[in-house]
Order: sequence, then structure tokens, then C-alpha cells
Amino acid sequence: MIHFIGAGPGAPDLITVRGQKMLAQTDVVIYAGSLVNPELLAWTHPGCEILNSAAMTLEDVIAKMAAASSKGQDIVRLHTGDPSIYGAIREQMDALDKLDLAYEVIPGVSSFCGAAAALEAELTLPNVSQTVILTRMSGRTPVPARESIACLAAHQSTMVIFLSTGLLEDLSLELISGGYDPATPAAIVYKATWPEQKVVRTTVAGLPAAARDNAISKTALILVGHFLGDTYDRSLLYDPFFTHEFRQAEFNQPTPQVQP
Repeated sequence: MIHFIGAGPGAPDLITVRGQKMLAQTDVVIYAGSLVNPELLAWTHPGCEILNSAAMTLEDVIAKMAAASSKGQDIVRLHTGDPSIYGAIREQMDALDKLDLAYEVIPGVSSFCGAAAALEAELTLPNVSQTVILTRMSGRTPVPARESIACLAAHQSTMVIFLSTGLLEDLSLELISGGYDPATPAAIVYKATWPEQKVVRTTVAGLPAAARDNAISKTALILVGHFLGDTYDRSLLYDPFFTHEFRQAEFNQPTPQVQP
């Protein structure tokens, strides 16, 4: 069996319990060495074979999985964060399907969750934003034209932008051209949950300078939106005037104002 496991955002103790148990008993680990915290490999047993996929091609990875499977070995493919987000797992699973090799996916804590925790922020605030857009800038790897930063910025939703720290001049311009005011709150979170984590609060216009001033050029998430501001509505779930399935309102609703 091949197990695709989300390693979490960085801190070794943020891998899931299921993922940690599988990592401790597997025979082979193929991990994304450029992103996964190597401290996670301490969970493996002494006889486990460990391979860094940073220098491997898809074909190399699949060949190793097939060879290990033919020996009856368990294989862990350890991806950063959650493997379903920018994990390139679909192409691996399709290749394994052609070889009739069994696999499973064990989810992980995505780095965008780690970044929100680092910011002590709620991504969805009443009457501010109820939608979170996870996306990236177009670069060496293109994105569909309909998903350009400018097009997505028109929604004025919470945006979490991956894989774009080296493109902040263009990113800032795209966000503004799409509709964000230059003064819209933004943040750069470098290596969320790692010991070297760094949080920089800025604005959409200030993103490039903030990154330069803090020597951040990669391995960071960009978060944009008014969820980083101070204004929002109280949740109705805990409002004493609000009745729902599990609780009756403690007070009568205020009489609505009638406009003449």
C-alpha cells in the first residue's frame, strides 16, 4: 500500500495522529525535501529507507513505489501541508492506477491554516468575508486566464496566495487592478509554524517593500483582505437575540425601525 500523507505546515507535532502512526511503521518514505520539515523523519523506524524527492522526477517516484510494492513493502509519500493543495498527487495516483497499485490519502493541516493561526486571525468574518480563495500568481507555471489574480480580486474575498513571494511587485499591481484598495490590509507569513516563523503585517501596496525589508523571498504565504482589519459583525450563533435549533433567544428581538 502507498500512503499519501500531509505532513502539516511545518511543526513536527502538527502532523495528524494517523499520519504519524503510518510514518512510524512504513518501510519506505519518499518526502518532499525542499518543503517538508526533516524533523518529521524522526518518527520513522531505524530500518526505514528514506528518499528525498527534490531531485526525482515523477517517473523516478513511481518506479520506486512500484519496486517497493513488489516486495510487499509499505510506502509513505510525504507531502507538505495537505497533499490536495498544490501537492501534484493526481498525476501520481493516475500512474499508480495504471499499474494497479493500491493507495490512500491521509489529509494534513495546510499551511494556510498555519498562517491564519500565526496571525491569530479568522479568515471568515460576518459581513466582511464568507469566502476564502486559495490561489497563486501565474509564473513559470501558468494559471487559467479566468483565474488571474485581478479576476479573483474583484470578489473582495479573503485571499491566500501560495507560491508567489518572488512576484510581489506584480502581485500587488494585480490585486489593485482587480479592485483592492492599495491600503487594504495584507500579511506575509514566512514558514508558518516553523521555529523561524516570521509574520509581517502590511498593506496590498506595501507587500513588495515589506518582503524586501524582512529578507523574505520564498516559502511564505500572502494573505489579503479586510479580515485582517478591526471591523466585523458579531456571529449570530452566540447572539442572545438569536434563536436556533439548540437554543432559544434569551431576549426579544429589538423592534425593527420602519422607514417612512
